[in-house]
Amino acid sequence: MAEWTADDLNEIGSVVEMRIAALLPDGTPRDSVIIWVVRVDDDLYVRSYRGAGAAWFRGTRERPEGVIEVDGVTRGVTFIDDADPETNARIDAAYRTKYASQGREYVDAMIAPAARATTIKLVPR
Repeated sequence: MAEWTADDLNEIGSVVEMRIAALLPDGTPRDSVIIWVVRVDDDLYVRSYRGAGAAWFRGTRERPEGVIEVDGVTRGVTFIDDADPETNARIDAAYRTKYASQGREYVDAMIAPAARATTIKLVPR
């Protein structure tokens, strides 16, 4: 399995927002959406603000591959579910810290059970 470079981790982990899209069965990207991303150690994580019903998240269920776009650069990723309680607690803390200035209601939604159940680790491909 591929790993992020230190530069990738620093760059992607520091952006406030990025674009994400799952791939369609033919390998083309679905419409992308803007999403928050957090870094925990040497891994990058995303969650669905709207829970499992969000279209972009449903796309990751159909095909666990996609693309992210950060600062105009597109990177291929694999979506790995991560329901580990300890990891999720650390991801919650990362959302609280990184996005504190964005408004408590948004951060609270990102650490709520519905969003937490959609935790995905992004792995480069």
